[in-house]
Amino acid sequence: MLVGKSGENAFLTNFSLTMFIGEYSHNLDDKGRLAIPVKFRALLKKGAVVTRGLDNCLFLYTKTEWEKLAEKLAALPISQANSRAFARLMLAGAMDVEVDKQGRAILPEYLRQFAGLKKNVVVAGLYSRLEIWDEEKWNTYKSQTEAESGSIAERMAELGV
Repeated sequence: MLVGKSGENAFLTNFSLTMFIGEYSHNLDDKGRLAIPVKFRALLKKGAVVTRGLDNCLFLYTKTEWEKLAEKLAALPISQANSRAFARLMLAGAMDVEVDKQGRAILPEYLRQFAGLKKNVVVAGLYSRLEIWDEEKWNTYKSQTEAESGSIAERMAELGV
C-alpha cells in the first residue's frame, strides 16, 4: 500500500504513463504526418506500430504492446479461416512508425486509404492502443454508440464489466 503524497504521486504518474486515454482532434499534413498528442509522445519514443484496425480506423501500439498482440496472433490456429483472416488483417497491414522531433508520425498511404483518413482526424486513447479515425467517421460512430449506450452497458454487464 502506498502511503503519503510522494507515494501517491508516484503511483499516479506510473499509472498515467502506461495507458492511453482521451480524445484529440488533429490534422494530417500533405505528407501524411500526424501530430501525436503531447501526453502520449513519451510512450512512443521507443517506436510504435500502426496497423489496420476494426470499424474502419487504424490502431497504433507501443512496441511493447504490439509484441504482446503479435505473439497472440501468431499463436492462433492456422487451420481456422477466421484466425488466418484476422492475423492477416493485423500483421500484414502493420508498419513500424517513429515519432519525429516535432512529435509527428508518418502514416503509410495504404493505411490512410484503408481508414479513409482525410485532413481532420481524431486520435482516441483506448488504454493499450490509440485509434486513429477520420473525424467524420468518428463522429458518426460516436453518435451511434452514445445512442445505444444503455443496451451496450447491459451487454457489458453480462461480461462482468
